[in-house]
Amino acid sequence: MIQRKSFVLSCLRGVGQIMLQNNAWTGALFLLGIFYDSMVMGLAAVVAVIAGTLTAQLLRYPEADIDAGLYGFSPTLVGVALTFYFNPVPLVWVAVILGAAAAAWLQHQFIRRGLPGFTFPFILVTWVLLYLFLHVYTPGAAASVAGGMPLSDDFTTATNGFGEVIFQGSVIAGIIFSVAVFISSPVAALYGVCASLLGAFISLEFAEPATDIHMGLFSFNAVLCAITFAGDKPRDGIRVLFSVVLSVLLDVWMLQQHMAVLTFPFVAASWITLGLQHLLLKIKTK
Repeated sequence: MIQRKSFVLSCLRGVGQIMLQNNAWTGALFLLGIFYDSMVMGLAAVVAVIAGTLTAQLLRYPEADIDAGLYGFSPTLVGVALTFYFNPVPLVWVAVILGAAAAAWLQHQFIRRGLPGFTFPFILVTWVLLYLFLHVYTPGAAASVAGGMPLSDDFTTATNGFGEVIFQGSVIAGIIFSVAVFISSPVAALYGVCASLLGAFISLEFAEPATDIHMGLFSFNAVLCAITFAGDKPRDGIRVLFSVVLSVLLDVWMLQQHMAVLTFPFVAASWITLGLQHLLLKIKTK
């Protein structure tokens, strides 16, 4: 019974780690938001996080990392992404399970080397599967998500940035996700709201479609950057601002090239920010 409870908590933390929160309640609220928007994507999220966590256990990865959910967030995103892009035919469910296992394995390659992989395992696995499924493509939730968006206002523009991190387009899901982050880290949530609005403003300057901006397509990577570097020191704010602006510029460019953006702008901007931070630290210590 204790082991079963521990496994459930590990899975919930894995879902919470999508926005870098080691909090089971945050993960539970994320699942609630996903299920609110789509029962299919919610089920895919559950199947994927279980598959990823089980893979980590079977391969005997460090128990502390499994317990913290580090092998759950990329698999969860793979599951949601596949049922977002494709209708849930049997082949897609097989891909959800295998893709989740592959994402967990890739995550371990970063962890064992002490490298910040963030959501890159999810990105790599999903890009490969999107390419492989290109010729058997059946539109999924992505085909109709824009039709359900309400009229734009500043509040929902801010929260939609949170929702799109996990492919959810409703106002309710965005609010649930932002509250879920807030209960774990109020500072991170507030930074995320500011980043979402900044992402919308920058993309507006590039004359991007208003519907896409309001949906949060230019904000969700910014939200992830803000959460990653959020802190209570002035230098944290500088890192947030730099990474957010860079991620939005990458987001705009990739969407203009009709690429599957996913969370790559967040990962690239975070790597560049950390690289520059390391370089400046080395210069100071010389």
